[in-house]
Order: sequence, then C-alpha cells, then structure tokens
Amino acid sequence: MLSNITVILQVPEIKALLFKAGIMKTWQEEQIQSLLNCDSATDLFERIQLLAHELGFDYCAYGIRMPLPISAPKTEMFNNYPSGWQASYKAKNYLAIDPTIALGNQTTLPFIWSDKLFSSARDLWEDARAHGLEHGWVQSCRDAQGISGMLTLARSGEKLLTSELRAKTSELSWLAQTAHFGMSRCLTAKMLPEAGMTLSSREIEVLRWTAEGKTSSEVADILRIAERTVNFHINNAMVKLNANNKTAAAIRAAVLGLLY
Repeated sequence: MLSNITVILQVPEIKALLFKAGIMKTWQEEQIQSLLNCDSATDLFERIQLLAHELGFDYCAYGIRMPLPISAPKTEMFNNYPSGWQASYKAKNYLAIDPTIALGNQTTLPFIWSDKLFSSARDLWEDARAHGLEHGWVQSCRDAQGISGMLTLARSGEKLLTSELRAKTSELSWLAQTAHFGMSRCLTAKMLPEAGMTLSSREIEVLRWTAEGKTSSEVADILRIAERTVNFHINNAMVKLNANNKTAAAIRAAVLGLLY
C-alpha cells in the first residue's frame, strides 16, 4: 500500500512545487504529513491556520465548490475571520459582489488584494479593512473532477511587499494546492458521491456520442450495436450518475471528467 507521502507526491501540481529549484525542505516534508494525517475538514483547516500563521498571516479562509448541481453547486466554507466581519459579510450579502471570488473563478494564478481589485465593491473593501482585513493573498485551484477551491490568507498592519511574496511563493502555492487536495479528499465523498463512480468503456463511449447530440439510433449505427444495447448502457450510466435523463447523464459525466 502506498504511504500518504507517496500518494501526495503523485499529484503533479504539488510534486512540481516541491521539487522546483530543489525545494524539498524539512518544513514541507513535515507539513505534508501533518496535513495528510487529518481525518476531517475541520481538523485540516486548523492545520492550515497554523501554517498560515507560520507564513505571516493572521487570518485564512478556504472555500470549496463542487461542479454539481450545475444550477446551484454545493459549497463549503471555512475561515477564522473576526466574528464581526463574518456577520457583516453575510448580512450585506457580500458574497454576491466579492471581486476576489469573481477573479478566483477566472484564474488559478495567485493575486493580492488591492484598491484596483475592489474598485467595483468599495463598501466591501472599506468594511473589510475596518475589521482588520487589510492585506490579502489569494489562489484558486481546480482538479480533473471539476472541483474548485480558493485559499485566502490575510492580515492587518504590515503590507505585503514584493520581496516577501517572492520569497514565499513556493510555500504559499504549495499550501494552496495541498489544502485543495486535502479538502477534496475529506469532503468529496459527502458532497459529490457521483465523483466516486466509474463508468465502463462502453458507457463512456455511448455518453460521448450522446453529449454530441446523437440519438440512441444514431449511436447504435456509429458503434454498430443494437439500439437497445445503447439504451442499456445509457440507463446504467444514468443510475450511476444519479441523472434523470440521458442528457443530464452526459453533462454530469463530462463535468466530472469521466468522458476523457
């Protein structure tokens, strides 16, 4: 059986970060193991908070979003922000206008808080700063199953200088990637049980053509099998993916990366 450390090193993004420029220091080795020893998302977030503090940040937040349902994706949020800010954020529905979320949905490159970033949400920006959230660093992650996550590290007082960011780039990006890997491991089974399903090669084949808009009859002709056989495989896939019809099954399979 592979050890936890071996498993995480098989994640390309994390492996690349750890070994870039010969980086595989004791700090990373110890923290990989400490994160992977967490059995729950709550415990994992507590560890992330400690690592964030080691990197010079007082506050951190992690949000994970499943790709399904498409109309209202399931999300889970963790943060240690001041209670006053949490209450204000919720009461004023800042989630709907938060530019960090909008930008995080568009890129997986890290970015920092700035006046320009919050130009479209001045009230939110001023309110956050009034609660001690003055300087922040953000990075999003997405995996092959379409699960996305966003790590935010923040602090008051000392500004984030280019020299500090340059010195901590590897550690910050490593933490974002590892946090996403760990949170996905802890939460996916509960939030997205379909992600654990496996499709047969024939189910994948018929769903690919279904996703292209082909009817069962057309798929049967293309694959040179009986139409009832096509429908048999489609029905099996619908059950596995908890889909009400074949179109929904094809969409779910595509979103989860099962058709590649």
